[in-house]
Amino acid sequence: MLLPLPLADAYDYRVPPGLAVRPGNFVAVPLGGREVLGVAWDGEPDPALPEKRLRNILSVLDAPPMTATLRRFVDWVADYTLSPPGAVLRMAMSAPSALEPPAPQAGWRRAAALPGGARITPTRRRVLEVLADGAARAGGELAEAAGVAPAVLRGMADAGLIEPVLLPRRPRFVPPDPDRPGPELRPEQHQAAEALKATVARRAFATTLLTGVTGSGKTEVYFEAIAECLRQGRQALVLLPEIALSAQWLDRFRARFGAAPALWHSELTSRTRRETWRAVAEGEAPVLVGARSALFLPYPDLGLIVVDEEHETAFKQEEGVVYHARDMAVVRARLSAAACVLVSATPSLESANNAQTGRYAALHLPARHGGAEMPVVEAVDLRRTPPERGRFLSPPLVAAVTETLARGEQAMLFLNRRGYAPMTLCRACGHRLRCPNCTAWLVEHRAARRLQCHHCGHVEPIPEACPNCGAAHSTVPIGPGVERVLEEATALWPEARLLVMASDTIPGPAAAAAAAQAIQDRQVDLIIGTQIVAKGWHFPHLTLVGVVDADLGLAGGDLRASERTVQLLHQVAGRAGREERPGRVLLQSFVPEHPVMQALVSNDLDAFMAAEADGRRPGHWPPFGRLAALIVSSEDERAADRAARDLGLAAPGGEGVEVLGPAPAPLAILRGRHRRRLLLKTRRDIAVQPLLEAWLAKVQVPNNVRVQVDVDPVGFL
Repeated sequence: MLLPLPLADAYDYRVPPGLAVRPGNFVAVPLGGREVLGVAWDGEPDPALPEKRLRNILSVLDAPPMTATLRRFVDWVADYTLSPPGAVLRMAMSAPSALEPPAPQAGWRRAAALPGGARITPTRRRVLEVLADGAARAGGELAEAAGVAPAVLRGMADAGLIEPVLLPRRPRFVPPDPDRPGPELRPEQHQAAEALKATVARRAFATTLLTGVTGSGKTEVYFEAIAECLRQGRQALVLLPEIALSAQWLDRFRARFGAAPALWHSELTSRTRRETWRAVAEGEAPVLVGARSALFLPYPDLGLIVVDEEHETAFKQEEGVVYHARDMAVVRARLSAAACVLVSATPSLESANNAQTGRYAALHLPARHGGAEMPVVEAVDLRRTPPERGRFLSPPLVAAVTETLARGEQAMLFLNRRGYAPMTLCRACGHRLRCPNCTAWLVEHRAARRLQCHHCGHVEPIPEACPNCGAAHSTVPIGPGVERVLEEATALWPEARLLVMASDTIPGPAAAAAAAQAIQDRQVDLIIGTQIVAKGWHFPHLTLVGVVDADLGLAGGDLRASERTVQLLHQVAGRAGREERPGRVLLQSFVPEHPVMQALVSNDLDAFMAAEADGRRPGHWPPFGRLAALIVSSEDERAADRAARDLGLAAPGGEGVEVLGPAPAPLAILRGRHRRRLLLKTRRDIAVQPLLEAWLAKVQVPNNVRVQVDVDPVGFL
């Protein structure tokens, strides 16, 4: 039995007489002094285990068994990420209450023969009229329809006028209609859609990279692949990087298919998670849209996986089992004999390389939908036209926003920094206010009058005096965040209606839907946003985008810094001019000659990505080589240093293998733990997992030290 615990192996149990157990069955078993749920796993029992040590399986749960495909996927992810299989299984058992069948729902129906002499009041008559069609109804529904209190129903039951009955279970989700007419596709869209439909109809594994400029209608194209999957009677999964911010996407889905898909994300209630998990397992959720964890749901027949915005780093899980949902989606599709579609206007270098080498099929949409043109992108050289002292918007950007608002159009200011200022220091002694738990500066949130660490969540009030020198009222904010840009915009355009779109102000689906509706209804003139404004929004009247600090993502020396920056800024720029009015984008930069800025201005991302690939190929950096990181952490700094040193001394070597480090992580302290990093780099043809397993086996790591393995890291903090 495999248990959803961080255990290295499955445990053996005895099957008692009269109990039938097959691989995949969900079972209850004893563990220590408690009862836990697990899954009957594949494999042979340990012949060396004495019979007397075996304990009986307690029961088999009344739930659809875990499919062989999902069991293989759990094992594959565990092997690839070097995680305990039980830790991966836990992600596949994320709604344990769904393993119990739903309780039948009771309702009321009209008695076959009304008892003579029963008093029929006006309220009772209304109930009988509602039930006159012979159908049974739930108590709450019946009381509401008749306009009576629940006590009236109880009194009628006592009088024999109505009788209890078990209601038939209603379908949890309305099936989407694949043949409902969708929008008319342009010839290139139609061609791409037909190719995807043919791939799905083959009912075999294949991966396709679907690219196209922002606003080219990629979503409508893969909707046709979903429609074909539904015609095949199979399930479809769509992964979105920010499902909680996808109100517009869901509107488009409902318009195309006439029904909403099932949803899976962290903000669902426990009841909704239970019902959705069960519906997926029983095949009652034909289409599910979710975050990365949706990969581990129990689809009985998965025919299509779509990974929208496949370049997004939000698909990488950094805690617990460390995996990349984009890559695992390809694996799950292969195990399921399903089609996989990776979608992006700015594909990752890894996916682009797989398409160029023929590992993936490739489809491209070169033009925007409806004849709209790509926006004109200009770089504003802050060395020549700096903002006024104490301001962050340059004269050219201020003039462009003013002109845009005067024409009755909408504008957006983008800055990928939450809060008011990224750092606060004392003007008297220069002391910088730092998080006590992390190697990070505290971010000022002026509206809430607090300082916050965006890594561990530590919060403290803005001090009245410097904690270092004691100078009163001496702290000053350094640099801009979106709140500071809001303050400047309010002063510059006092008549404009402003909206801030950041994770602090858009906390979930309802807030995202309300913000999108307000913008579409032209109740907003100027949007000020962080990276969440780049997530596929379509605002018809938005014609100007100003990037306050285009250089921000280039700092730090990250391997993928340039690639990520060009992807993010291209996506943000793509919000402008998506309808008939032309769009314009201004990038404020101190280095407008940087290749990232030049690629955006010239709209030649292909040349940029080719140059980026040429720079990585000689050193065997991804995608032309393999990386794996070991992150050593402990609350005891010396213990972390010793363990990192021992791992460094035991590091593997040989041709095509190199180990960098140990070295302090950029966030050398995170949540109170001291962190050190080692990086294993190999040629593409060398598997890193055997090297990592042999390496870790050589070193005895003390209990107060944690070593996290990150295969294929995307970040290096």
